[in-house]
Amino acid sequence: MANVFEYLAYKLMGYRLNFLQATSLIHTQSVMKLKAQSNIMVLSYLWWVIEPLLYGVLFYFIFNWMMFQKSENFFIFILVGKVHFLWFSKSVIAGANSIIENKGLISQRVIPKYIFPLVNCQELLLKQVISLLTLMVIVLYCGYSASVTWLQLIPLTLLMYCFICGISLIASVFVTYAQDFRVVIQMGMMGLMFTSGIFWDINLIDDKSVQQALFTYNPLAVLVDCYRQILLFNQILSLAKLTPVLIWTSATIFVGSILLKACGNSLTRKLFL
Repeated sequence: MANVFEYLAYKLMGYRLNFLQATSLIHTQSVMKLKAQSNIMVLSYLWWVIEPLLYGVLFYFIFNWMMFQKSENFFIFILVGKVHFLWFSKSVIAGANSIIENKGLISQRVIPKYIFPLVNCQELLLKQVISLLTLMVIVLYCGYSASVTWLQLIPLTLLMYCFICGISLIASVFVTYAQDFRVVIQMGMMGLMFTSGIFWDINLIDDKSVQQALFTYNPLAVLVDCYRQILLFNQILSLAKLTPVLIWTSATIFVGSILLKACGNSLTRKLFL
């Protein structure tokens, strides 16, 4: 696979990539990685559907039965949250490790380092599209109804994808400089899982100041809640609610891009120390 990627990079860029060439390279490489993974796994593409379902069943059993928090729609509630949290956590972790994983390729070709985290993010976006389509079928099977409000899922998914890309760009810089940051990222994911409303409804928090703080400073909590509002309640999203996410997304992409551009040579030296 690395040889194919090297050939594409060589043919497309020389020494500099424009936007269209970079987009083509990112998409092509992400598709090739998906095909390679499907050839290795026995169940192939089915794993993209099975994995979130298994997580949903597991957490439903723990929280709805073992902890006696019985609720009719708890399974689908937790499934919506877990599907999107898995997308976020896997993408950020994969993006964070992407530059180190491509050390050999970096030693042979001058490739902009933002390519590597974005390839991993693009790969997991393609998986998420299948997971989201499956989730929509399950939601309908469980008795919920679809409406035109579901069209909001398209811009919402693009927004979450951009937010994931921004976080991944920043994380890739820190992990390349010090692999100890992998532990920090994993701990951060654990914290986000319990503070982003994956297992509980943030809208039920009695203290409105705490609720507002979560919606302001935790974009993932906003995004998960928006998916639930669309899929389960056919609500029209408010721009005011998404404004903090837009700000966080713009900030992370800007900071991540600046860091990778400013630290490009330094990151290369760090890889080969």
